[in-house]
Amino acid sequence: MTDPAAHRFPGRDGVDLAYRELGGGRPLVLLHGFTADGTQWIRSGHATALAGQGYRVVLPDLRGHGHSARPHDPACYPPDVMADDGLALIEWLGLGDYDLGGYSWGARTVLRMLVRGARPARAIAGGQGLDAVTRASSPHGGYRRVLTAMADGEPLEPGSPEAAQASWITRLGGDPKALLRVLDTHVPTPETALARITTPVLVAVGDRDRGQSSAGALAATLPNARFTRVPGDHYTAFAGPEFASAITAFLGPAS
Repeated sequence: MTDPAAHRFPGRDGVDLAYRELGGGRPLVLLHGFTADGTQWIRSGHATALAGQGYRVVLPDLRGHGHSARPHDPACYPPDVMADDGLALIEWLGLGDYDLGGYSWGARTVLRMLVRGARPARAIAGGQGLDAVTRASSPHGGYRRVLTAMADGEPLEPGSPEAAQASWITRLGGDPKALLRVLDTHVPTPETALARITTPVLVAVGDRDRGQSSAGALAATLPNARFTRVPGDHYTAFAGPEFASAITAFLGPAS
């Protein structure tokens, strides 16, 4: 299918950002993973399925990604700016009663938004574990090495995992310099803050997602969480029908 047209909204600091919409009805804002964009949810079929259940699915491109601005100035990437932008979108759209979800980096941003005062009726945190959420530095160290090489024009060993990762970023149209700045926006969320989140949260993770093996601990820390494992690793779990089924079972038809 043809991707819906991108609309524009200003980030908290006025940076020009993009979002798309599918369907109509109850708003559901979904945040994508690192190096991807909002169409990640369309390509998987999840956004279309949810729109078919009566949701107005809102898909922003995070700062530094997709059709959103990709400035290289470090001043455009202060700590927690992704949560700032998410909160700005909620305000821009005038959403009151809505749901919120994300996968991987998007899930971490969802949790930051909840800690910062977002009040969706329900939230989804897919492909994310407690360790990644609470650690002081960004958990994407491997990405940093690859992005630095790409930004500096340094060759990567042909056939290596790093070269494959660089090829994937290139196919997605990623901007290495902007994505490096995105990594610097990570802010850890302590367990004490997570324990104050009262929103019902679905924590879903692939059963072979070794990098997020602490997802069960994340769910245990959240006071009102539902935990489920779905088949796949960090990448294949997202695209699988079981992940879609977990979301629809959690949300139910739009009211």
